[in-house]
Amino acid sequence: MLLADVVAASRAASATRSRLAKTAAVAEALRAAGPDDAATVAAYLSGVLPQRRIGVSWRGLATLPDAAAEPTATVAEVDRALTTIGAVSGSGSAAARATAVTELFSRLTSDEQDYLRALVTGQVRQGALDGVMLAAVAAAADVPEAEVRRAVMLAGHTGPVAAAALAGGREALAQIGLEVGRPLRPMLAASAPDVDAAWEQAAVEGQGVVVDGKLDGIRLQAHRDGDDVRLFTRSLDDITDRLPEVVEAVLTLPAQRLVVDGEAIALDGAGRPRPFQETASRTMSSTGVDELRATVPVTPYFFDLLHVDGEDLLDLPATERFARLADLVPEPWLVPRTTASSATQAAEFFHQLVADGHEGVVVKSPTAPYAAGRRGAGWVKVKPRHTLDLVVLAVEWGSGRREGWLSNIHLGARDPGTGDFVMLGKTFKGMTDEVLAWQTARFLELETSRKGHVVHVRPEQVVEIAFDGIQTSSRYPGGMALRFARVIRYRDDKTAAEADTVDTVRSLRG
Repeated sequence: MLLADVVAASRAASATRSRLAKTAAVAEALRAAGPDDAATVAAYLSGVLPQRRIGVSWRGLATLPDAAAEPTATVAEVDRALTTIGAVSGSGSAAARATAVTELFSRLTSDEQDYLRALVTGQVRQGALDGVMLAAVAAAADVPEAEVRRAVMLAGHTGPVAAAALAGGREALAQIGLEVGRPLRPMLAASAPDVDAAWEQAAVEGQGVVVDGKLDGIRLQAHRDGDDVRLFTRSLDDITDRLPEVVEAVLTLPAQRLVVDGEAIALDGAGRPRPFQETASRTMSSTGVDELRATVPVTPYFFDLLHVDGEDLLDLPATERFARLADLVPEPWLVPRTTASSATQAAEFFHQLVADGHEGVVVKSPTAPYAAGRRGAGWVKVKPRHTLDLVVLAVEWGSGRREGWLSNIHLGARDPGTGDFVMLGKTFKGMTDEVLAWQTARFLELETSRKGHVVHVRPEQVVEIAFDGIQTSSRYPGGMALRFARVIRYRDDKTAAEADTVDTVRSLRG
């Protein structure tokens, strides 16, 4: 399949707001790709590289070679070239990478150059997000969407599932199961403004709810196969070598094969959570692990059991999985948990957890299966303040005491229908000098263009924002603006695809 065909499909998806039309355009491209190219095409049309990052920034693509007159580059050739570019390292790597980039882009037409540059720099916005892509895979392979969704949950990524579906249909999808050592998509929690609202969503008559403490740590999925332990973040990154104390803890559990879901968090001497940035520092680099472990040790807290010694537990009711977990994991490594038969009991536990310094609670249906990768009524999180996880779209250079730093950040919520981000306002509040220095370096790395004092960035960095309310505003395209927005923390453990949606913001406005 030619790269030009992917570009055409992307344009067709971009040209419409209709979910059905987007799905049809993507499905047609996947059919044309066939099993050999489907995984790569699915990634490209989702706006991501299979390689994730290849060491090339927008500056490295600011000047491109003369474009080819006719399209000749295939998807497979482009994918191999990008893999080669990403593998360049060592002395002289910058020059070697630049040469390889020039060789690749000289083979592309002008339209292909524009598309690949946008893809590499994270600027493809044709709207083929998860919902559209899963529906398109189902349509292209003529299989039920529910079976595609489950396969993607278990495989972690859509690309391999698209290839399998096109090659072998439902039988091939049925062969995709939970594999110990391969991360699966984590189950996500919906949001509610208070415990009463969460109770209404999750409670089961006669059984009430299960209430877990919401810890301010790093989401962690631990896989054990004999003496081999792998640790994965919520974005499916392997951080095994960064948390040796968690590996040691998992190796003490009385099972040879297991998959457990939980959190890792740094605590102070009194058992209260240390600042999130300290916990996050343990996942940022594999260098200096011994020193960090000595100064910022983390403790695992597990809250779900997905597999044990050959038995998958995903489809069991939550209370059965939780009981099996409690039989396996020592109490000090279990998340704070209670069963509540009334909203009042759930609220009491919520206030206790907040008083202990934790973020809040997650109210869980006792009958819910583990629905990986989806938000729903099965899990509902409640925090003591209004917060949203938003994406930084641009940053303004500061003035006065903040001169020389990138200060005022532009905030966007994800539009699930288009794949774009809807701006909800700006803020420069809640930033320490340390945060200002960090975000200046971070956003210069993500820079895509400048206009006056505004630096536009790739919409990748998630930031947790507290606010006092949502007001109507004609200044922003979404018709809303956050009132008294302030930075709580940057969320390096979340991707832009996991940011809160504009629909969530509208629901909070009431």
